[in-house]
Amino acid sequence: MSLSNLKRNRADFLDNLVTQAAKLNTAKNDYSDDRFWKPTRDSVGNGYAEIRFLPQVEGEASPFVRYWDHFFKGPTGQYYIEKSLTTLGGNDPIGEYNSKLWNADEDKNSPLKKQARDQKRKLHYVANIYVVSDSSVPENNGKVFLYDFGKKIFDKITQAMEPEYPDEKPMNPFDLWSGANFKLKVRQYEGWPNYDRSEFAAAEPLADDDQLDEIYSKVYGLNEFIDPSGFKSYDELKARLDIVMGSNNNDKNDNMSQSPQPTLQEASKSDEIDVDEYWGGKSDDAGVEAEGDDTMDYFNKLLEDD
Repeated sequence: MSLSNLKRNRADFLDNLVTQAAKLNTAKNDYSDDRFWKPTRDSVGNGYAEIRFLPQVEGEASPFVRYWDHFFKGPTGQYYIEKSLTTLGGNDPIGEYNSKLWNADEDKNSPLKKQARDQKRKLHYVANIYVVSDSSVPENNGKVFLYDFGKKIFDKITQAMEPEYPDEKPMNPFDLWSGANFKLKVRQYEGWPNYDRSEFAAAEPLADDDQLDEIYSKVYGLNEFIDPSGFKSYDELKARLDIVMGSNNNDKNDNMSQSPQPTLQEASKSDEIDVDEYWGGKSDDAGVEAEGDDTMDYFNKLLEDD
């Protein structure tokens, strides 16, 4: 805009500014990211949609990223909502704290073990998807979104790439031409969302090349979710944890074990929950081993072998 236009339209700009300020003052807080899609579930907890996993943008190494975070309410009434440094291969104060809680009492039903379960890290995978069919929200059809999912759905992806039975042909679900649509089936099972019936359809091109060019142009970069600049330092996380838990609570629990600080591997054993069960879902016992394989390396090797 030229300086003359800026000067001429000053009155209109002021009116627009007042209008925008009024909207901000009356709007409800909305922390959602409209880039993300999630399946809609009905009144009994069931849902269905057909999606297609998309390849990564040019310059990025993988069509998905993986990270962990923590989301829980402390005894002070404040929330701890932070990404875990274990994503970057580092030690994390809440992971170490949970390990102390878990090892302090052999009773698997003890209050300390329950606290460790409630504070476990959440596993996230993020990928780009194309919504083929979303009958609950049809305006999503034909659009590209980010999709945040957990290990159960990721297992479906890896099983497609490396099938268990010899009569099944390996398939790269992220390939635009030889991949396949994913039938996402959510059902309520024993009070929790279950994805076991989800499956891939037969392999086929997503669209013709002209349409694929338009679709691929809308794919989002994923590295922002694992960029170290988006993670707080160990000391910052420890300070936040002290506030959420209360200094007296931390002082008390610091004395419950005289063992050395747990290693990253030891802390991770008592510190994981699947994002598919993120919001109030049922988790495994906190003592279950975290993933032993480096999933990113494993997945990229499968892509190279395709």
